[in-house]
Amino acid sequence: MTERSIPVTDAEGKPMRGKWAQGIVPRHFAWILKERLAICERPGGYGDNHRRVRRQEEIIWLRQNGFDNVISLIPSNHNLHNYDELDMPYLHRPLEKRANMSLRLPQIYDELGVLLDDGQKLIVHGDSFDDTMLGFVGGYVVYSGLVPNVPETITVVEQMLERQLGPEARSMVAAAAGASSG
Repeated sequence: MTERSIPVTDAEGKPMRGKWAQGIVPRHFAWILKERLAICERPGGYGDNHRRVRRQEEIIWLRQNGFDNVISLIPSNHNLHNYDELDMPYLHRPLEKRANMSLRLPQIYDELGVLLDDGQKLIVHGDSFDDTMLGFVGGYVVYSGLVPNVPETITVVEQMLERQLGPEARSMVAAAAGASSG
């Protein structure tokens, strides 16, 4: 895909130039499928680390780097109005920790598959880069058939993201694997 350059303007509508107009890479940004599907922490950060200016810069970076859609997995609707303000398309697909993952994950993964098949460049974020995000990635990898089984998926994801999957993430991978074969 080619990068698209969208004019970035300040509050007065004047074009911004230089490094500011390019934005900054979101924290914990990682490609899952090179140039097609990526993950990151919630733009702007989470909790006490959240910064409005950083959020704006990260959303600008997503726009400037040709992402077609942001998929927000956070349960609340925080940040969504910022995507509207910065003309960044998004989908809100809340992933509650109490959800039945064997039902909820396939719904999201199937939608991701359709968007990717349509040639969209996507980024998915949760509140933070935690076990839920790692489990979401592992679940997608096994559900979509990129890796054939749970143990191999866990190894691949841990190596890819340089983090160990905890109990929550491992159970999400198992739920996704069960849903893909059922």
